Amino acid sequence: MHVEVAHMNVPAPVLESKPLSSDRPHDGSWKSLCRVGGTTALLAVVLAPAEVAISFLPGVETLTASTVTVVDWFNLFQGHSLLALRNLGLLNLIGAALLLPTILAVYGALRREQQAYAALGAILFFVGIAVYLAGSRAFPMLLLSRQYAAAVNPAQRALFVAAGQAMLAEGQSRAGILLIEFACFVVSLVMLRSTVFSRMTACAGLLGNLLMMVLEVAFMPPRGAGTIVAAGGGLATMLWYFLIGQRLLKNSRSC
Repeated sequence: MHVEVAHMNVPAPVLESKPLSSDRPHDGSWKSLCRVGGTTALLAVVLAPAEVAISFLPGVETLTASTVTVVDWFNLFQGHSLLALRNLGLLNLIGAALLLPTILAVYGALRREQQAYAALGAILFFVGIAVYLAGSRAFPMLLLSRQYAAAVNPAQRALFVAAGQAMLAEGQSRAGILLIEFACFVVSLVMLRSTVFSRMTACAGLLGNLLMMVLEVAFMPPRGAGTIVAAGGGLATMLWYFLIGQRLLKNSRSC
C-alpha cells in the first residue's frame, strides 16, 4: 500500500532584527543631555549683563582700580573675595563650565549629519577649557591670599608675596579663551551645513566668535575700537547662546 505524504509549505520563521542602539532615532540619554545643554546655554546668556551690572555697583570701580600691588590683591581677596575672583575671570570660568553640556548636546544634535566635524569642534572646545583652567590665576591667588593672612611672621608673608608677584607677572593666559572661541566658530560652521539649527543661529555664532577672536588678538584690553568689537561680539554670542538653548529645549527629539 502506497501512502503519499503531503508536503506542507511551512513558512520559515521571520527573524525580526532590532536596530542597534546607535541607529535609534531618539536616544533617551541624548534627549536628556539636550535639555540640560539647552538650559545651561540660556543661563550663559545672562553672564555678560551680569558682568556689566557688577561693574556699576557702588565701590566696585574704586576697589578694582586700587589693586596695584600683590598685597592690594590679597587685601581685596580678604575683604571682597567674590569681587577679586570676578576681576580675575570668575564669570568666564562659570561661562565655560555652563557651555560644557551645551557643546556636548550640540554635538549630539549634529552627529548624524556632520559627525566628524562636529566631533572636531567639541574636542577643540574641551581642549580649550583645559588650557584655560590650567592658566587661570583666580583660585591660586585666593589660596595665596589665605596663606598670606594666616602667616605668623614677616618672612612667611614675604614668601607668599613673592609667589603672588610671580603669578601676576606671568599673567593669566588667554590662549584657552582663544581656542574656545575658535572651537565655537568651527561648531557654527558645522551648524551652517546642517538642518538641525537655523541659518540665523549659525551666522550669529560665526559673527560673534569671529569678533571675539579678533578682540583677543588685537584689542586686549579693549579700548576705543576694541570696545565696539567687544560689544558686537558679545551681543552676537549672546544671541547664539539663546538660539541654541531655545532649539535644544524645543526640539530635544532631534538629539
